[in-house]
Amino acid sequence: MTAALDGKARLGLTLIAGGAVANIYYNQPLLGLIVAEFGDRAALWVPTTALVGYGLGIVALVPLGDALPRRRLIVLQCLALALALLAVALSRDLASLALAHLCVGLLASAAQQAVPFAAELAPDASRGRIVGQVMTGLLTGILLARTASGFLGAHLGWRPVFLAAAAVALAMAGIARATLPHTPQTHPLRYRALMLSILDLARSQPVLRTATLSQALLFAGFNAFWATLALLVEGEPFGLSAAGAGLFGVIGVCGAFVAPLSGRFTDARGARPVVLGGSLLVALAFVVLWLGGTWSLAAVALGVLLIDIGMNGALIANQTRAYALVPGARGRINTVLFTVLFVFGALGAYAGSRAFLAVGWPGVCAVGLAFSALAVLVAARDPHGR
Repeated sequence: MTAALDGKARLGLTLIAGGAVANIYYNQPLLGLIVAEFGDRAALWVPTTALVGYGLGIVALVPLGDALPRRRLIVLQCLALALALLAVALSRDLASLALAHLCVGLLASAAQQAVPFAAELAPDASRGRIVGQVMTGLLTGILLARTASGFLGAHLGWRPVFLAAAAVALAMAGIARATLPHTPQTHPLRYRALMLSILDLARSQPVLRTATLSQALLFAGFNAFWATLALLVEGEPFGLSAAGAGLFGVIGVCGAFVAPLSGRFTDARGARPVVLGGSLLVALAFVVLWLGGTWSLAAVALGVLLIDIGMNGALIANQTRAYALVPGARGRINTVLFTVLFVFGALGAYAGSRAFLAVGWPGVCAVGLAFSALAVLVAARDPHGR
């Protein structure tokens, strides 16, 4: 099976990971245009339903990759995603728009089919590097989706953005069919048994629990920062516009490209030093942001870079060691990992926002530093070595 992971398949999985996940972020820079048409409640319901749908897709659809051929699942999800995006573009009231975004999020979880598929096909000796390459596509999709949709929306309106996204989803289905290898059904489990086995994996795999906890703590700090960054840079003394605040996401792309390097180092030295190093970088970022974030945009930019490099580097290492645990259960392992990440991410965003409202930017930095320090402690005391 590993021989089937050629250059075309790697490129296909990378494009699918980035192209699929981007769909849950397209709405964010378009909210002003959407609110103008559907009212203030759209600002809450549109982004929320997309993210909730994505979380549901991770729980309900990603485990199916362990029981059914993944190429077929990815093709079907991309085709259905195109229909959901078309429904968004044609929505005439808020209820239909929110429901369509829920479906978009659910089906955009095809991105989380691509990553375990890469891990499944990769040789053991290079699994980290290959997972890192595919994750570069996913992370770049997250970071650039807002920039692309904001630019198109400003010139064409919000509906053409989703029509274009539907065309991209159709193209992704064609890419998946043309580039990804066919794999046989290996675990013909019934759906109920498949879902129950997720709990068994979480109970029986201590390495999975450690990897999930350390990454979830980093993700909480990451979201505490990103949930409040616009509030910092749009206020005094910086006074940036929303577009200016969004440009910090472009800096984060540099962090995304550390993923393959992290994967190579994980293959050579094991996950523990990578996770520990990434956690220390995130902690250092919050020290920099605490000392200079209220008066220096250079300090803010450095903080963005350190957070993204540290968080993404640790993520690749934690995914790589988790995927190596049970070869036939990589989709369910992905579900455990990312479900907990979403929960901690929401917790971090809430804690960061509350801290900003209570004591300002130093409060956000204290929250982020606390989460990242706990991640350092988990990594330093990790008894599982690799």
